Amino acid sequence: MYSMAIELAELSDALLEKEVRLKDVLARYGSLAVAYSGGVDSTYLADIAHETLGTNAVMIHADSPSVPRSEVKEATELASSRGWDLKIVFTQEFDNEDYLKNDGTRCYFCRSELFSRMQTYAAENKIAVMAYGAIMDDLLDPTRLGAKAAQEHSIVAPLQAVDLSKAEIRQLSKRRDLPTWEKASFACLSSRFPVGTRVNLEDLAKVERAEEVLKSLGFHQYRARHHGDVCRIEIDPCDFARLSDPATREELHRAIAKAGYRYVTVDLGGYRTGGVAAS
Repeated sequence: MYSMAIELAELSDALLEKEVRLKDVLARYGSLAVAYSGGVDSTYLADIAHETLGTNAVMIHADSPSVPRSEVKEATELASSRGWDLKIVFTQEFDNEDYLKNDGTRCYFCRSELFSRMQTYAAENKIAVMAYGAIMDDLLDPTRLGAKAAQEHSIVAPLQAVDLSKAEIRQLSKRRDLPTWEKASFACLSSRFPVGTRVNLEDLAKVERAEEVLKSLGFHQYRARHHGDVCRIEIDPCDFARLSDPATREELHRAIAKAGYRYVTVDLGGYRTGGVAAS
């Protein structure tokens, strides 16, 4: 869990000013469609958009096999509790061979599919602007290819426009009582496959089952990396001590083996962004 004991008075004037600037940016759009995944960044953007534009803001949530059912449920329940206008679109990236072959450009085709559907929705409903939750940190991550797709489909990144980072968005989200302020970083299940390993629905389901095991056992930041018969687990190093408990270790091995893996290993390097791509 994130140990950010943030009090409202501790937020700097500069950070609060960024939120004011963000509202000004969104207000100028007039109407907006937000790519809403339920993660930290897009949830914060959705909340600001709804507050600023009201019924002129709609949140577009992409549902596909690469999104765990628990993530879809949490995202839709959060949108409902906040009173947002939510539209779910069923994307078809699994019909695209360029996506399935997983050659290192998979994320581009996934984003292109979502953004194409957002474009169609925006045109049909006369929505002026489309946005996604890219942040300043993303500019430093070479594994993220969404920016190219966003540019091609005229998708704006208002969080980047006001120089917001992940840590700052967590702080501002807590101030707004958004439960995602301490949510772990997430990427689609297809990211658990090494580059060059073809993505398929059967193995994707195994990954989802394995990660539900980690979630049920109380691990916060984790990945179940797929390597054929081997499930390579990445967890936050601060959770390594939990594996010294024989009961926890036995349950972890039993449940992930039941999910469909012959071997279960723990990566001593711990969780890291893009870890499977470097394997």
